[in-house]
Amino acid sequence: MRLRQIEIFYAVYRAGSISAAARELNVSQPSVSKMLKHTEDQLGFLLFTRVKGRLTPTDEAHALYREVKEVFERLGSLKQTAGNLRARKGGHIRLAVLPALGLGVAPEAIARFRRANPGVTFDVQTLHHDAVLRALYEREADLALAFGPLEHPRLSTLHLGWGELRLLFSEGQIGSAPPDRVDMSVLAGKDYIGSGSTGPVSDIFAAELERHELAVQEVITVGTYYMAVPLVRLAVGMAVVDEFTARSALAADLESRPFEPALRFGVHCIHLADRPPSHLTRSFIEVLRHRLMERTAGS
Repeated sequence: MRLRQIEIFYAVYRAGSISAAARELNVSQPSVSKMLKHTEDQLGFLLFTRVKGRLTPTDEAHALYREVKEVFERLGSLKQTAGNLRARKGGHIRLAVLPALGLGVAPEAIARFRRANPGVTFDVQTLHHDAVLRALYEREADLALAFGPLEHPRLSTLHLGWGELRLLFSEGQIGSAPPDRVDMSVLAGKDYIGSGSTGPVSDIFAAELERHELAVQEVITVGTYYMAVPLVRLAVGMAVVDEFTARSALAADLESRPFEPALRFGVHCIHLADRPPSHLTRSFIEVLRHRLMERTAGS
């Protein structure tokens, strides 16, 4: 398929009709129909059928669209980058982050970086662990900020620092004077708000429960650590969260403590092995590294 054929197929698929696609492309309706028919003849299968007068994509069209969508997203990124370079703005960074790192570390690093590089633009997605990695695989992001360890032949990982799991609880749930660090056994017999999410942090906690042969009393399961925060605040139960969620959630009615021994996890920048970060992106990674160090030091 030539680029013009791809462009017309993409417009018809998204618009849902040949007339709407023609208006979007600012061309005549017959020219769109002719090019679409030529494309189907060349491919050897139909892309659209009419069902009750409406244009309906075939299964082959759905499969083709997934590939074409990536082409157009890359073209959009190319146009934006070219525009930035023409205006001497410096570039564009597409970033995928876990919700926990989107609460403080990532926004603070972006703000700091843009103060020094005001022309750089960002596209930021907050996604769960599996979706963050998928955003890289599907080339929807150039760089991901996630928890580790992570090992995959298609990925390259840059270690930025460490985080710890913390127990999040409301006032009085573990006594009037909680110690600086708590033992995992503090969860025994207490209502617990668990996370149904998967990933390295959840795996670390599950392994520690197994090591202690401790069965927690999970009364509610949530999809993200951030969702556990208001439930803890309402004294529904306690939760174990990453320290970044804990730091962002702390208020007069909430407390958190790290465990003894410490339950640590890595914080990493990740990119596809065959797409190393640009000089601009490497500069941003260093800002992320410094901001993470400040955060974990308590600043």
